[in-house]
Amino acid sequence: MQSKNKIIFGLITANLIASLFFIPTTNVAAQVPSANLSLTPSSGSFVVGSTFDVSIYLDTKDQIVNTIELNVKFPPDKLQMVSSSTGKSIIGIWTSLPKYNNQAGTIHLVGGVPGGIRVSRGLIATFTFRAKSVGSAIVKFDSSRVLLNDGFGTEILTQNFNSLYDLTLPPPSGPVVVSDTHPDQTQWYKETAASLKWEQEFGADGFSYVLNSTPVDVPDQISEGNKNNVVYRNLSEGRQYFHIRALRGGVWGGTTHFALNIDPTPPAEFPIEISPNSKTTRRQPVIQFNTTDVLSGLDHYEMRIVPLNKSPESTDNADELFFEVQSPYITTDLDLGKYDVLVRAYDLAGNYREQNERLEIVTAIFKYVNGEGLEFKSWLTVPWWLLLLLLLIILMLLLYIISKLHWWHRKLDDRRETKELPGNLQQQIEELQKYRQKYGKIIPVLLALIITFASGTVQAQESGLEVLGPPVISSVSKNISDEDIFYVGGQTGVASADVVIYLQSLETSATLSQTVKADKNGEWFYRHSGFLSPGSYLLWTQTKVGNQLSPPSPQIELLVETTAIKFGATRISYTSLYLTLFVLFALLSLLLLAYIIYKFIHGHRKHKMFMKEITEAEASVRRGFAVLNRDIQAELEIIKSAKMSKDLSKEEQKKEEQLLKDLGEIEQYLSKEIWDIEEVERGRS
Repeated sequence: MQSKNKIIFGLITANLIASLFFIPTTNVAAQVPSANLSLTPSSGSFVVGSTFDVSIYLDTKDQIVNTIELNVKFPPDKLQMVSSSTGKSIIGIWTSLPKYNNQAGTIHLVGGVPGGIRVSRGLIATFTFRAKSVGSAIVKFDSSRVLLNDGFGTEILTQNFNSLYDLTLPPPSGPVVVSDTHPDQTQWYKETAASLKWEQEFGADGFSYVLNSTPVDVPDQISEGNKNNVVYRNLSEGRQYFHIRALRGGVWGGTTHFALNIDPTPPAEFPIEISPNSKTTRRQPVIQFNTTDVLSGLDHYEMRIVPLNKSPESTDNADELFFEVQSPYITTDLDLGKYDVLVRAYDLAGNYREQNERLEIVTAIFKYVNGEGLEFKSWLTVPWWLLLLLLLIILMLLLYIISKLHWWHRKLDDRRETKELPGNLQQQIEELQKYRQKYGKIIPVLLALIITFASGTVQAQESGLEVLGPPVISSVSKNISDEDIFYVGGQTGVASADVVIYLQSLETSATLSQTVKADKNGEWFYRHSGFLSPGSYLLWTQTKVGNQLSPPSPQIELLVETTAIKFGATRISYTSLYLTLFVLFALLSLLLLAYIIYKFIHGHRKHKMFMKEITEAEASVRRGFAVLNRDIQAELEIIKSAKMSKDLSKEEQKKEEQLLKDLGEIEQYLSKEIWDIEEVERGRS
């Protein structure tokens, strides 16, 4: 942290000093600020153990700069920083002299130029490296800065040119060595047993050799004999070096060095991710995977998709072969069913790690079809207008059912408030009253019945019911609206190359261009910063390396649909509007359905209570007739007794006949049900 503060302080100090000498010019202000840094030589081949110089140059592109901060990275296992030279540097004031760390592989320096400087090839510093081991070494810039002499410290560094060096063993100065197990010294092998042979030189008295991890070494002066081959078994992983020299006439000759690259370990285990899910309705799911390999590095991935629902009789196994892929991988259209997705990650030694994941393609109950409607079970597509019409009809039907339920509830309440009884029950009560006027007052139980019926109420609780060929475009947002972000991605055959993206409007002919940089695998991706205007567009790309452009890629036509409603910065598309209305209609229908169920249950309880009261009234009436029957029979017994002692008068005989007639009618009432409750209620509804 302290060193970081010193660097910042140095930069500020240098820029302030430079600002004192800063004189603005019209020339500088009129140009677009830019500068670049480069390493010289940019490539080369060097022998392990030798040293070589790498110089850093600045091109200000006709701008005046006053402050430079450099951060350089190199592979510490391949290169060793020996010294640095700044004697011929354009830097006038060093606020931080060159510092290097051979363990981390970093170089850092900060300097300023009072009054500023304009150069096309200005030397900043020269570094001396020693080649440590065989392989490729990349020296590159990292977070470097060049500040403009404008009094504000404007950064103008726009491009860095890195370097790549091949490091090899010294040419053989001893016996020529070959290997049938590890023939290429630059390749990696998974075999841990190495067989080595060397030339049987004329007049050689013996050979001395050794195998170790030192790239350049000299065997001792003890002869191992005259044999011209050796086999090493169970070698440890990594780089091993075989050193040999011959003894001739008592004099030891020069040494030959031979590299063995051994990697028996496969890449690390890795997960397979399937988007949107391992169980999905999408016929082209996206499969992603990534892993690492410590020694030799990753070479490529291979995939195999095995259908688990394939019929045993099928002999077509085209889909079951391994094929090379890159992550992310979009499958071809897959049929419904289950699959095992197998992915192999290969390293440069030929080892591979295999992982698998289960994938299931299922049928969607319904899916959204852009601009058309909803598709049900892949065989029927209902347009939006028809879907909304059906929902409206359902809504009206639900409202009609609710109105009928309200009428039913109101009718029940009215009948209970007015104490309305079924017609035959009311008639029987009137008959009972007529007979009681003849034979005495009505029994108290009938009065209790009327009081009970009049006072009975039902309480209801209401309850409330949410390259240098053209780049390959592999992914692009084709059919979008002006509320969607446009993106495009793909691959180019040149690693770290620039990819120029062109998007031309067919309505206005205006062309948008944007440059992105591909990664080390040639993959690139661009996401637009805003929304595109509605209309049709043509999309194509070109690869750019330096000033060289590739031929244009095939053009792709895009369609950007308009949104339905705009409220300032708020956008609502037709699709969103349709889906919102659909969800609202569905939610309202569910609420109405729940309300109907509630009212039905509530009405059923009220109806049940009402029928209970009717049943009680029926029982009371039957008891009243039974009591009346008993009273008439008692009177008939009295008349019968009187008949036995004397003759009845005409008036008494007439009364007896009337009593017998009334008794017959009452017994007829008591011998059958007063009414069928369910039949009456069905008739009333």
